[in-house]
Amino acid sequence: MKSTRSMIAALALVLIAVTAMADEKRWVSSEGTTLKSAASATSENITDVLVGTEVTLVESGGRWLKVKTAAGKEGWVYAGRVSDTPPAAEIAGGDGGLFGDTAQKSQINTAKADSARSIRGLSPETVKYAKDRGTPEIYKKSLDVILARKIAAKELKAFLREGYIGEFAQQQGGAK
Repeated sequence: MKSTRSMIAALALVLIAVTAMADEKRWVSSEGTTLKSAASATSENITDVLVGTEVTLVESGGRWLKVKTAAGKEGWVYAGRVSDTPPAAEIAGGDGGLFGDTAQKSQINTAKADSARSIRGLSPETVKYAKDRGTPEIYKKSLDVILARKIAAKELKAFLREGYIGEFAQQQGGAK
């Protein structure tokens, strides 16, 4: 009798979790995001997904999420390429410090916020800090040269693949 109750309770919890997950929305937050046929960066591409696209969470597989698009396409996407807040909410959220207030929601958002600062150059706070510390102007100029360098998406993907970073992390040593 007690065993049956435990089984029913466990089944109810699973159903609640599946129902909650089915309604869970995510938004693509990284350019170059591709829906994959399996939870692997080397699996077959199903379709490209644009930044800002809303997807519904179907299943969570750790670093990979199985999602469904509004067009009905279903596949796997690397978790670091999506956010649990819509793009407009991220923009409206403001700047929550060096790493941005959306950093807790997605590592990609932190990278986007940091990249945006790089495009604009150093923040006024950083410039003031460097000046207060007596940092030589040549350091700032050298940093400006580095920050001005543009990297093509193909180069970035090759760097991530060769360094086993992000969605390519699990491929090192043949692990899937």
